[in-house]
Amino acid sequence: MNLNNRRSQTLVKRKTKSWLILAGFIIGLIFLRSGKAILSYTSSDKYCVSCHIHPMADQSWKLSSHYNNRTGVIIHCIDCHLPPEGNGYLIAKAKHGFKDVYGYFFKDSAKINWQGKKLLENAKGFVYEKSCLECHQNLFPVKLSVDGGNAHLFYTTSNEPLSCINCHLNVGHFDKNALHAHNTNFGVAITADQVMYNEPARVGKFENFNEKIPGTNVSFDMVAIPGGKFKMGSPENEPLRKKDEGPLRKVTLSKLWMGKTEVTWDEYMAFFRATGSQGRTEGQVILKKNVDAISGATPPWGAPDQGWGKGSRPAITMSWHAAIVYCQWLSKVTGKKYRLPTEAEWEYACRAGTKTPYFFAGNPKDFTSVGLLKKIFGPDTAGIASRIIYKVNSNSQTKEPQSVKENPFGLKNMLGNVAEFCLDFYSPDTYKSDSTATVNPSGPVRGQEHVIRGGSFKSDARDVRSASRDFTKTKAWLVTDPQMPKSIWWYSDCIDVGFRVVCEADSILEK
Repeated sequence: MNLNNRRSQTLVKRKTKSWLILAGFIIGLIFLRSGKAILSYTSSDKYCVSCHIHPMADQSWKLSSHYNNRTGVIIHCIDCHLPPEGNGYLIAKAKHGFKDVYGYFFKDSAKINWQGKKLLENAKGFVYEKSCLECHQNLFPVKLSVDGGNAHLFYTTSNEPLSCINCHLNVGHFDKNALHAHNTNFGVAITADQVMYNEPARVGKFENFNEKIPGTNVSFDMVAIPGGKFKMGSPENEPLRKKDEGPLRKVTLSKLWMGKTEVTWDEYMAFFRATGSQGRTEGQVILKKNVDAISGATPPWGAPDQGWGKGSRPAITMSWHAAIVYCQWLSKVTGKKYRLPTEAEWEYACRAGTKTPYFFAGNPKDFTSVGLLKKIFGPDTAGIASRIIYKVNSNSQTKEPQSVKENPFGLKNMLGNVAEFCLDFYSPDTYKSDSTATVNPSGPVRGQEHVIRGGSFKSDARDVRSASRDFTKTKAWLVTDPQMPKSIWWYSDCIDVGFRVVCEADSILEK
């Protein structure tokens, strides 16, 4: 009896175990199927659009070549914004999903800087190179243009960390201002009944004046900057300083005039229309020694103003060479000697007699956005936001001059908005090696890159201090220019650098 009971119990256990295995298998299949269904649903365009509240994202996608094309093939959200399966797909999906859900429930979409998220440096965080290459496997199709072939050849052979969106940033979301081709309509004058200036401003004494560009209706303000002495650079105890800002040195400068604002699009377009080399290639454009035969810029690629507008906004994307030629042209048409400021002149005019990190009171450690606590609680913007257009208040684009207050000399946007070219070659050791040249110093005799000053709308508060230094990066700023040779007039990959002019007092007052 006991033996039969044991056999019966063993049989029951076996059946139970079998049923449990079968039930587990069925439940597993259900979870697998439902998991696949959930994974599929949360990867659909409909689901992405329901969660992402980016204004116009869905509409701009449907206007792009990834949706609206002659083949009828639709490239879906996950085809670009997640890597292909087998390349960290689930991990990336979980990471982005967590961020998206957090943003959906805890962030105010009206306060998100959508313009900033479109910038290349940010877009690289959610557009995957392997996904681009998954579809675009043949980089040299039969109908590819010569410029396109040159660009793809550079991509496949370069040691630089390039990605497809360096050139094709807006291909997935249509932007009418982001055409990656020669902009032959750039510079076309709009006919209007406006009074044209017949002669430049006449200046008889050292005071502020309004310069007029003959043959145009464009004028701009020049501010009289008195000569004087100051300490150039930053002291070792200045918060967030960099090594190339010292040691401090005493500098003496002559009086001069400086543009009240950066050169505006109105001013630069007057130059482009008068000298533009429409129809020529880069190799055919040569700056002649005779200023009467100045050849200006060839047409740019796309929209140099990024679609933000021209007018009184600062002109951007032109090269240091183009800024030099502009000054030569301006000197020719006005009869005065215009040029870029030296680095010493720039800092002297920016400080305007102050010795603090900014030309107003404030600690860079309070203003900076760097650090976990600052990201959680936000930086202190009182005192800085009304004087500087920088990362926190720019909405990732340039602003018009009236949006900020003047410095003590009456200059606007010396800090922020756009960084500004200086005449000097850059060296991290300039202040050490050039310590004896304390009267109107002009920097190193030779070099490869040039100084830029002031920070921009992209900059953190630590990089818009009066002493903060930076330099041009010519090779990096021409990565997406497909021309051979690359343009000497326009930077294809730099949207936050411009320039302002100075006028030498002796060139006028001695006449």
